[in-house]
Amino acid sequence: MVEDPKSRKPFIYYYIVVLVIMMALNFLVVPFIKEGQIKQVDYGTFMTMTEKGEISKVDIQTNQIVFIGKNDNVTYKTGLMNDAGLTDRLHTAGVEFSSDIVRKDSPLLDAVLSWVLPLVIFYFLWNGISKKMFNRDSANSLMFGGMGKSGAKIYVKSSEGIKFSDVAGEDEAKENLTEIVDYLHDPSKYKDIGASMPKGILLVGPPGTGKTMLAKAVAGEANVPFFSMSGSEFVEMFVGMSASKVRDLFKQAKEKAPCIVFIDEIDAIGKKRDGQIGGNDEREQTLNQLLTEMDGFEGNSGVMILAATNRPDALDPALTRPGRFDRRVPVELPDLKGREEILKVHAKKIKIADDVDFKL
Repeated sequence: MVEDPKSRKPFIYYYIVVLVIMMALNFLVVPFIKEGQIKQVDYGTFMTMTEKGEISKVDIQTNQIVFIGKNDNVTYKTGLMNDAGLTDRLHTAGVEFSSDIVRKDSPLLDAVLSWVLPLVIFYFLWNGISKKMFNRDSANSLMFGGMGKSGAKIYVKSSEGIKFSDVAGEDEAKENLTEIVDYLHDPSKYKDIGASMPKGILLVGPPGTGKTMLAKAVAGEANVPFFSMSGSEFVEMFVGMSASKVRDLFKQAKEKAPCIVFIDEIDAIGKKRDGQIGGNDEREQTLNQLLTEMDGFEGNSGVMILAATNRPDALDPALTRPGRFDRRVPVELPDLKGREEILKVHAKKIKIADDVDFKL
């Protein structure tokens, strides 16, 4: 059943209902409660109590006299009579008495101060609290706690200073990525001839071969911002939040282009979809959103997407087809010479003897 938009009442409708209820309470219920706490007597009783000294305080109002008994501390009221000697008798009896100063206030001003102003304050307070609690896109959301934000680690302008010289044992992989660095250095050179770089590059290799280090080195060589996030970090408890993280990640990347977006362990969200009932719908929604974002990228947008996996056979075919992660860079285990180069890189950070032989 499709909900009719016309059947939805505007938000101001509910404020009007609240206003009517509050006015009814103020003009009907509250005065009734107050009146029930005041005992009404005739003017003669008031005069008798005054003469006997049984009154402690008198308040002469516009249309009535309100007084408090000295012994029982009960509040009484009586009608106002044309009694010129009333104040003299009260003074003689030692009664504390007073009278209200009649002010001619504007009814419109009273209504604004009594009803409109509190409602306006209430509206803005409620509006702010609602946004804080229910805004999924807000990092300070009281209910969702920033869920939907990517939470990607951002290294702006290669803050770690990692270069290709810091990555050893993967000469073939570095050679394949040199073209990417050149494109990020000078995108106009490729745009002028109508060339475009692949949207996604997949780093494939066993765990611990330096795939993340290679991605950081590409950003360091090109001197561009580097966004890093693991595929497992996209998973959220609430449905739809993972896809929102993907949107937020690529939104940030577009704002800082040219840049590199690196998704480690992409197989966590990019596994083949089997279509079985009871499957991981949240993971499939995340994958669909990732595919949509990559389709929305133009070849010259300046955003390069790198991903790493050690299970390329488990990836969905839609993720590895041309136009997405269509270039695969193998990152294999280093050979003997590569291991020697890796030792030399690590040895730069420590003091060692000059005669150390790394071939042993």
